[in-house]
Amino acid sequence: MNIGTRLSRLLEKLSARPVRRRGGRGLAQRGMTLLEIMIVLAILALVMGLIVGPRVMAMFSKSKVDLTRLKVKKFSDDAFTQWSMTPGNKGCPSKLGDLTPFMNDQSPEAINDAWNQPLKMLCGSSLPPGAMGLAVMSIGPDGKEGTEDDIKSWQ
Repeated sequence: MNIGTRLSRLLEKLSARPVRRRGGRGLAQRGMTLLEIMIVLAILALVMGLIVGPRVMAMFSKSKVDLTRLKVKKFSDDAFTQWSMTPGNKGCPSKLGDLTPFMNDQSPEAINDAWNQPLKMLCGSSLPPGAMGLAVMSIGPDGKEGTEDDIKSWQ
């Protein structure tokens, strides 16, 4: 009999042998108890809450900023360009809602940023330095204009 066969028979005998509890009161069950499973789940929940949760929330906040930055650029560049090439549309639109037919999103929320605040349109004499044609901005996550987190199409 070769060594591989001996080893496999020994493993079969060991795995089939019942385990005795201390004190000799019956046989112990193999496997995990409900308490052990609950402790493992509690540890996993702590790890998720302390490590993974904050990272997911940070990525969610960053995605709102990125989404608003794209929307602001699309209004000021693509939508305004298409609007101004339409016959009869010259100068500045009367409101930002005039550009929504050129945005692929004509819902009332289309003129809001990711924090559900209305986007601000600047055109003509109110156009900031560095902007051309039309400028659009969001007041950002803090909800206050003139702070560092403002999202502007001209920057």
